[in-house]
Amino acid sequence: MQPPLRALLAHHDYVRYASARFMATLAWQMLAVAVGWQTYEVTRDPLALGMVGLVQFLPFFLLVLPAGQLADRADKRHVLIGAYLCEVISAAVLLWFSLTGLSAALPIFIAMAFFGAGRAFWMPAGQAITPSLVPSALFPRAVACNSTLYQTAGILGPVVGGGLYLLGPQVVYTSVVMLLVLATLLIINMRPVKARHHAPWELRDTLQGLYFVFQRRTVLGAISLDLFAVLLGGATALLPVFAADVLKVGPVGLGILRTAPGVGAVAMAGYLAARPITRHVGPWMFGGVAVFGLATLVFGASTHFWLSLAALVVLGAGDMVSIYVRHMLVQLETPDALRGRVSAVSSIFIGSSNELGEFESGVTAKILGLVPSVLLGGTLTLCAVAGCLRLFPELRRMDTFPAPNRDGPKS
Repeated sequence: MQPPLRALLAHHDYVRYASARFMATLAWQMLAVAVGWQTYEVTRDPLALGMVGLVQFLPFFLLVLPAGQLADRADKRHVLIGAYLCEVISAAVLLWFSLTGLSAALPIFIAMAFFGAGRAFWMPAGQAITPSLVPSALFPRAVACNSTLYQTAGILGPVVGGGLYLLGPQVVYTSVVMLLVLATLLIINMRPVKARHHAPWELRDTLQGLYFVFQRRTVLGAISLDLFAVLLGGATALLPVFAADVLKVGPVGLGILRTAPGVGAVAMAGYLAARPITRHVGPWMFGGVAVFGLATLVFGASTHFWLSLAALVVLGAGDMVSIYVRHMLVQLETPDALRGRVSAVSSIFIGSSNELGEFESGVTAKILGLVPSVLLGGTLTLCAVAGCLRLFPELRRMDTFPAPNRDGPKS
């Protein structure tokens, strides 16, 4: 065991948080497989898969900025507990309707709206809490460890979810509820992570994260580049259709396909943990997104399971590079007092683009057809890389990460 890992494990609250995050991510991935397969099984319509993304996006978009301010003012532990309980409700609703005989997609949309609300509160608090749990010298290792655990859950969750789905969707949803309850109990046992100030709540303060991001061109460029990649290249939203109609591999095959990006991401996260990026930060960011776009094109054109699987692995590795660089930039550039609100802005750009990307994928697949929609998404992702190279020369030329920002927000 390496000394940095031992040092991380010595911080018990971080271990509790990381374990809870792992369990919750495992639950989310299991839920995604069950919801995707069940929705397509009920409707046989790719647009319905897009609607699953849309109903998550709307509450997320409406709540995430206030949630970011709440994360800067309240005990972040309490925010996480509330978010996890909201997601428990989502899984419980899906379990209830599955037990009573689900024959329409509307109950799924209702349940996933609760899930989107929970994510709105989880993402800012979850992204902002790690610097409070470990010393600054261990923060890069903690980021890599978080990414590794997240992607490991991304590998295990879809396979477990796809396998359990053979026993019925209610088995998946029961398991998800249990995992989320365990995650909530771990967070409850953490020490408080309280805000440093309790000034009156003002609209200007809620929007301070937006002002900050637009003042930092490198942060804005990294977030924008990630947004376009996820929004335009969202082939994973259509995996249930590929699994059922193109590759014909069933729910277990769907689970394996969903693990593939996680496999690539974990491999890359392990590499970055051993050899963190210290030079040529900007080119690494652009290169990761370009690889993501190229892999999307290969996946869209493939009709062979193993080639599709390989393309998704490469896609996940490229995505991991951009996630790592973007997360390091956001956390290092952001002062402590603004972490929740800036993380909320990052969540709007990145987190909500996942759901909007799912909706966009569903709509374009309905209009253009399955394969053309994915090929178009990969092509547009590469165009976004070219556009951001021109729009954000600061990021393109960036060589090293900045020193941690300990200053307060500028007026």
